[in-house]
Formats: sequence, C-alpha cells, structure tokens
Amino acid sequence: MARAMPSVRDLFVTRVYEASLADEPGFAAFNAELEQACLMLAEDDRAGRDWCREKGYAGYTSYASLDDLPTRATVFAELKRRLDRRAAAFAETLAFDLGREGKLKLDSLWVNVLKPGGVHTGHIHPHAVLSGTVYVATPPGAAGLRLEDPRLPMMMAAPPHKADAPESQKSFVTLTPSVGTVLLWESWLRHEVPANRSRTPRISISFNYAWR
Repeated sequence: MARAMPSVRDLFVTRVYEASLADEPGFAAFNAELEQACLMLAEDDRAGRDWCREKGYAGYTSYASLDDLPTRATVFAELKRRLDRRAAAFAETLAFDLGREGKLKLDSLWVNVLKPGGVHTGHIHPHAVLSGTVYVATPPGAAGLRLEDPRLPMMMAAPPHKADAPESQKSFVTLTPSVGTVLLWESWLRHEVPANRSRTPRISISFNYAWR
C-alpha cells in the first residue's frame, strides 16, 4: 500500500486587492482634478489644519474635519463611483455573505497630504469592513504602504523569517504604489506609512467601507 505523501496547506489567507485607475480613459484629467481638490482642501480647511497641528501630523488630512467629500465636489463623487465597483469585486473574492439586503457602503473618505519626512504610525480601522487608499501623487521617494502579518503578536517564540522568504511568509510587506493605484484590504489588517522620503508631498485619498 502506497504511503500518503505529506502536504502543507495555506490556511487563513490575508488578501490585498490592487488595481489601477490609470488604465481608464481620461485618467490624467481626472487625477489632475483630484489633486487640485486635495490641495484646495489643504488650503481652505482650517479645522483640519488645526487638528493636524494638534496631533503632530506632518501635512494635512481631512480625516477629523470633513465627512462629506462626495457631496462637496463632483470629482470625489466620481471617485466614490469607481471605488464602489472595486470594493464589490474585492468583497466577492473574500466570499463575504452580506445577506439578501446587505451591502458594503462607503462609510468615510478623506484626503492625506503627507509632507516630506511625515509618517503615519501602525494602526487598524475599527468599525469598518474594508479599508483602502487611492494614490494621487507619488513623487520619487514617496513612502509606500507597510502591511503587518496579523499573527505577529502571537508569535511568541518564533524565529525571524529569512531575508529572501516568499512575500506570503514575511512578517512585513511594503507595497510601493504609483499614481492611480488602488489598494484595498480588510480593516483589521494593521498597516502604516513609513517616513516620506520625497521632496514634495505625497497625496492620497483613504476610505472605509462598512456593512449596512
């Protein structure tokens, strides 16, 4: 009787969605309008600037000051439409059972203008299902997105991984987006933005989807 060969299974996979708006017709004009809108908010949103100063955020974010961007400017409403489609596609690959009437809906959308040297320390997005970022300006040296293995706090006695370990077996993975990149991940996945090494601001728009 032949002996069964040992096998190794991949279980509890952490998925990250990556796409690009840059492949769509009219992207250059659309992105230019997005960038202009982001910079205009950074100039006009005094409450947002005050919050950033108080919290030590190196640059500007509308995270704590504005919650109506899709109704404030048509370019953000168009961005929402494009993101809705991608969030639905990603949810399908995650095999979510949202119920007969349930949907993932955009819960929040905010602008980030990160100055040179700025960072965004490790965090998760509570009360959301999917989170993500679309990249509007990624000058040379701009920081990427660093993702952390969610099992890391429980690896009490595990040795470190080899430097040349496959991406799927690393403790940290840094993704380097370009202009137009859209990244989506489940909101419990811890992530951070390392120091921005570019000479000009890195501009992105982050968002959350909730189950409604």
